[in-house]
Amino acid sequence: MSSAQIGGESDSRTEVRSQVIWNRLLALVEESAQTLMRTAFSSTVREAGDLCTGLFDLQGRMLAQAVTGTPGHVNTMAEAVKHLLARFPLSAMAQGDQYVTNDPWLASGHLHDLTVVAPVFRDGRPVALLGSCCHQVDVGGLGQGPDGRSIYEEGLQIPPMKLVKAGDLNDDLLNIVCQNVRTPLEVRGDIISYITTHETAARALVAMLDEFELEGLDTVSETIINRSRRVVETAIGELPKGTWRHAIVLDGYDKPITLSAALTIGDAEITANFDGSSEASPFGINVVANYCLAYTAFALKCIIAPDVPNNAGSLAPFHAIAPAGSILNAQRPWPVSARHVVGLMLPDLVFGCLDQALPARVPAEGASCNWTVQLRRGPDQAAMAAPTFDTVFFNTGGSGARPRLDGLSATAFPSGVRAMPVEVVEYGAPVIIWKKELLSDSGGAGEYRGGLGVKIEIGARHPAPFDLLAMFERVEHAAQGRADGHPGARGRVYLDDGQELQGKGLQTIPPKRRLILETPGGGGYGDPRKRVPELLHRDVALGLVSPRSAKLNYG
Repeated sequence: MSSAQIGGESDSRTEVRSQVIWNRLLALVEESAQTLMRTAFSSTVREAGDLCTGLFDLQGRMLAQAVTGTPGHVNTMAEAVKHLLARFPLSAMAQGDQYVTNDPWLASGHLHDLTVVAPVFRDGRPVALLGSCCHQVDVGGLGQGPDGRSIYEEGLQIPPMKLVKAGDLNDDLLNIVCQNVRTPLEVRGDIISYITTHETAARALVAMLDEFELEGLDTVSETIINRSRRVVETAIGELPKGTWRHAIVLDGYDKPITLSAALTIGDAEITANFDGSSEASPFGINVVANYCLAYTAFALKCIIAPDVPNNAGSLAPFHAIAPAGSILNAQRPWPVSARHVVGLMLPDLVFGCLDQALPARVPAEGASCNWTVQLRRGPDQAAMAAPTFDTVFFNTGGSGARPRLDGLSATAFPSGVRAMPVEVVEYGAPVIIWKKELLSDSGGAGEYRGGLGVKIEIGARHPAPFDLLAMFERVEHAAQGRADGHPGARGRVYLDDGQELQGKGLQTIPPKRRLILETPGGGGYGDPRKRVPELLHRDVALGLVSPRSAKLNYG
């Protein structure tokens, strides 16, 4: 930050002081994210970083977010804190209180994310709010698959309520939650980790305020938010003005779906209007308004103002409008459990508009949707020596090639979650990962090649069936290239005997069979015949591109 005025001073010494304070706030929320990863029980948080942490002012405006985390979590939490404040005003809060909800329409878009918010008190008065949002593997119900036909089938709903009251844990709530899930030990441990993380961060924030002799964060908040917004508005002001349209087609569940956008760039704001997108699906792949805005704003910010930290100011110029009842603005009680399948495609849709306004600035389409593998063996499938289990682990495809760089292989963009180590997956559930390798020829050909997907072969340790809750995308519709680049390879789901499986829905893996996943590749960028020969030779030598593909696609 430059030209900051914190504490009423305005000299160069204050400039340094302002930057130090800003850096300390960023460090504080990043330390909170790392604390969650070190104390959470679920591997989705501990290993994959499927979480977010943030610091908010007393108006519920986000001041800082951790680098560790996902846009879908942090950008929706920015809205969730406001909803919690509307239900529990500051005047009703006490030191040691913490509040929780997993309401999809108030928070992150599905029941599997718990949002927890805690006020921070100094000398008996509130000075800030801390928030975290983490993925829960199990919230009861059908689990994180798209098969539910309403929110009531998808798991336990927790309305906004007190999780901790003046330092005392709400045991009644925790007991209800644990009674409704398959893995109560993990769920209880996760929730305690969220509480502990906020307590630790609150002490650190108060110590920082004492160190800098600050009464609170009011002046700091205004400086951060106002300056961040002005920088983003200035960047928008330099863009061409007008409206650009783009549409993409996705696999859907029972039929293909269309996402359509009209992107309007004004003098200081950008609005994405998703009128024309498909109506809500009867299956759980629907997106709520919070999640739609989260990934729309993320995509715009990636291209327009990537260096400005996420906060209420830098996000304010971006708007999303989706018709109520559409797949991008599903209404209660429509099912939303696998909302990421559609929501993670929004950056590709927005990039398609931006490519028309800003040529040679945006990447080609990528796999985009995480290939989240949820496996389960229930009591009805368990033989005498085959235990029940419920596990989730993330896998990734290739990202799209960029205007001057190849796409990244096996990389989770836009979500940013990490693929879990094979050893962690095998330790946490009775499964074996027989193979996990980059998938040759899966990246779209281009002057800059698309990122590669991966091939994963999964089996069970015991000769008993188990279930796959499939929620995969780009099995029928590949990631498209840009500027004459070729599309990436489509994904594939099948068994080791060749039987093809569906990309979405609950399916049973027979005893002694192995599940094989081939994740999609990213699209290429530019004419493949213009690829630098040395790069193509390297790709062939490394096995990323086969000799046959090199001849066929690159000439």
